[in-house]
Parts: sequence; structure tokens; C-alpha cells
Amino acid sequence: MKKLLSVRRETERHWVGDGLPVRSLFSYQDQSPPPSPFLLLDYAGPAEFAPASRPRGVGEHPHRGFETVTVVYQGEVAHRDSAGNSGRVGPGDVQWMTAASGVVHEEKHSLEFTRRGGTLEMIQLWVNLPARFKMTPPRYQTLLDAQIPAVALPGGSVRVIAGDFAGARGPALTFTSINLWDLRLRAGERVELPLPDGHTAALLVLKGVASLDGSARAKHAEIAIFDPSGESIAVQAEGDLTALLLSGEPIDEPVVGYGPFVMNTEEEIEQAIADYQAGRFGG
Repeated sequence: MKKLLSVRRETERHWVGDGLPVRSLFSYQDQSPPPSPFLLLDYAGPAEFAPASRPRGVGEHPHRGFETVTVVYQGEVAHRDSAGNSGRVGPGDVQWMTAASGVVHEEKHSLEFTRRGGTLEMIQLWVNLPARFKMTPPRYQTLLDAQIPAVALPGGSVRVIAGDFAGARGPALTFTSINLWDLRLRAGERVELPLPDGHTAALLVLKGVASLDGSARAKHAEIAIFDPSGESIAVQAEGDLTALLLSGEPIDEPVVGYGPFVMNTEEEIEQAIADYQAGRFGG
């Protein structure tokens, strides 16, 4: 069993653009390093938006050296990028964008959601890339709800976005070994989730309260971080529970970042800035 190391408590919201009120649960810029291979986790919402005529969100901005993963629970966002990709991501859908060598993109509320208004709730996770993959071509994956397999549990279910669970394989293509599971448990139910020894693990609670070792608890907008040693974690639901489990093989390499660029050296960051300013990311 993996030992619980800490529970990072709810943080204050801040705005990303004019459409994403987020809590940053961890970031590569924190004093305490995040669980590699993950760099950042932002939880947006739940937030209510009135109907509007102009889509809110985040305008054009660059990335290099990692991947962004967006999991939508409520509402709908639209994506466009300089590699020619575009798409809408609604409830249950996942967007997996590999920025790698460099991409410029924007994320805004979809036109339909903008016009009708409603509740927005989503996760954005940044996933690091090993040095040998940081300059590969950008890639974009739209993983629709219907494409994501769900495994029934006694009193719940696991949607397998990436990795493997109980024989089900998630549709996300990843560069390193990663599990990303959307967990639902009814009140009072308990589940033991098998995970590789040596892989990091974290559990973000979106609804309800999770009892993790008989004494520690994580509630809404809190994330539990586990020691990599051990082959499982146990979760018991106090009230109906929705949570996101992330686990992965650590990348044992330097992390040097500057805003939307995450590389291995200061020289690579300087090159990323120069390439973006010279228009080499497209537009």
C-alpha cells in the first residue's frame, strides 16, 4: 500500500483569462515539487456564467516541452491551435494536447455554452515530457466520453482515460507510463486501486469526501499525494464521491520552466522564447 504523504488543502481561486476561475492544486513553480511526471494541476469551477455574446476564456498563448490534458465535467470549451487542430470538449470528454516542440493555442467557452450560459467545471493537468520527446511535433487527441471505457465496481465505476484498469485500456496515447482514472463511488463504498510500485500517485477530490487511511480525509478541491513505494491505494467514500486519480512513472530529469515553457536547461528556455518571438510556433 502506498503511504499517504500529504493532503494539499483548498487554495484561493484566481482567473486565467476571463473564463477560467481556477484553484492551482500544485505547480512546478511551487517550493514543494509536484508528483512527476506531472507539472501542474488547475481545477476550474464549478462556476456559473450568465449567457453572453462573446466567448470568454484564454486567448492565444504558446507552450513548449510538455502536454496539457483537459477533463471537462460540466460546460463546454473550444480549442484552436497553430498546428491546425480544433475541437469542442464537453461533459465527460477529454482533450490531450502535446505541445512538444511548440504550439500556440486558445481555449474559450464554446459558442453554444456562451449563448446559453451555465456551470463550468473542468481540470487542466500539465504532463511533462522526457528530454528526448520535448522537441517532437505537436499532437492533438480529442477523447470523447463514448470512447472512454468504464469499469464497473461494487458501488461505483472507474473511467479509464489513460493507462490500464481491470483489463480496460484508456484511449489516450502517452509518451511515458501514465494512469488517469475518473473514479465514482457511492457513499460508504471502499475500493483498492492497484498501481505500479515506484510510480507517483495523487487523488483529487471533486465531490464528497475520501477517507484514505482511516484517519486522513480529502474533501472537495483537495488533493492527496502518496509515496511512490507500494502497489495500491485504498479509498473509502464518505458521501457520494467523484475523484480523479493520476499516477505515473517519474521522469528523473531537471525541470526548468518559464511560464508556458518547460524544458531541461536555461538555454532551452531562452531558445523557446526566441523561437516564439520569431514566429516559429506558427499562429
